[in-house]
Amino acid sequence: MKDYKFGFNDGDISNFKFDKGINEELIKKLSKLKNEPESILNFRLASYRNFCDLKNPSYGPDLSDIDFNDIFYYINPSEKNSDNWANVDEKIKNTFDKVGVIDAEKKHLAGLATQYESEVVYHSIEKELEDKGVIFTDIQTAIEKHSNLFNEYFSKLVKNDDNKYAALNSAVFSGGTFIYVPKGVKLEKPLHSYFRMNSDKMGQFERTLIVVDEGAELSYIEGCTAPIYSNNSLHAAVVEIFVLKKAKCRYTALQNWSNNVYNLVTKRAVCEENAIMEWVDGNIGSKVNMKYPAVILKGDNSRGLTVSVALSSFNQNQDTGAKMIHIGKNTSSSIVSKSISQNGGVSTYRGLVSHEKSAINAKTTVECDTLILDEKSKSYTIPFNIIRNGTSQIEHEAKISNVSEELLYYMMSRGISLKEANELVIAGFIDTFTKELPMEYALEFNALLKHEMEGSIG
Repeated sequence: MKDYKFGFNDGDISNFKFDKGINEELIKKLSKLKNEPESILNFRLASYRNFCDLKNPSYGPDLSDIDFNDIFYYINPSEKNSDNWANVDEKIKNTFDKVGVIDAEKKHLAGLATQYESEVVYHSIEKELEDKGVIFTDIQTAIEKHSNLFNEYFSKLVKNDDNKYAALNSAVFSGGTFIYVPKGVKLEKPLHSYFRMNSDKMGQFERTLIVVDEGAELSYIEGCTAPIYSNNSLHAAVVEIFVLKKAKCRYTALQNWSNNVYNLVTKRAVCEENAIMEWVDGNIGSKVNMKYPAVILKGDNSRGLTVSVALSSFNQNQDTGAKMIHIGKNTSSSIVSKSISQNGGVSTYRGLVSHEKSAINAKTTVECDTLILDEKSKSYTIPFNIIRNGTSQIEHEAKISNVSEELLYYMMSRGISLKEANELVIAGFIDTFTKELPMEYALEFNALLKHEMEGSIG
């Protein structure tokens, strides 16, 4: 979280990478390299065929200039995954040190996994959690050592024909995170994964699979960065989360991609009876960002929450939102979306709330607020609210505004500079989001947001 400028480049330190482009031979080569069972190879090949057949989304930003044959689909920067930083390549270690994750691990994390390019290079978890049966590892290890759990849940929420980019991920996924929290185990400190793309024309396709068993609790934090290059890169991740009876999961994502990255991800969770799923989503950077975390409230009395903030600036399109699908009785959900547009940036809230026939007495509140800082910037709100029974209710509120000149004048009359006044207004605007973060992450996010907005306020 401390690398605000994205200006440094560690150089090409890759030990191994495939040629650019994608085809069936590449997928067979990738699966053979990973020594995967035939079932995974067949899954990858079927996914690739789906990817070829599926079209780009009919909504949202234009994705037609993505050249799938001009992307590196696999780069392996390290010979092995280590649980000791002393065994990690010095340049890779320095990269993660600069963004602050090594220091965070020492202070307030129960476990840490870092992915550089296509593979996890470092992984650790507190022994106490291992003794309780908590699994926190990469997807490849899950395939090899936890096949029963993996096969039970993998690709059950996000099928390999769900959309073009989920199909692409399913064909070439590499790295990523697998978490299983056993019944009744409640983690007091968060687990954290950090993803770094560090090469030109890179494609990163990590896969995250999380299972929180009955009565268990998990807080998971994901961070993302990439340096600036003149060419476009692609990040197409898939996240599947299963929150079982009376369990709770909070997934916090703090995205800080550079403005040459297409971030096209599919994130979905399902809640069983009395379960709780919370998405906390911060989006800064990327050329195009399409992200709509979803919660399927399958069980009675289950709850879903999404709190997000997005900043769009010059040549950036933040198309974000949330989906809440109510199936169980007495389910409830809340969506809070905050976006800021500056320097000609475009921000869009795109959301879906669906109360099915069986969702008796379901309740949802939706709040979408946008702050536009100049006349060049744009913002759109595109909600889809569907009620299929007569007992549930949806409340939707949307507001688009500029920074109040009267408020700025009032603060300046009390000796506050224009720049400081603008910063206070923006900090207040996103306060709902930062309150959901651990204090150390809230401070880092505010500092990052302030850096990204310098020159646009004051």
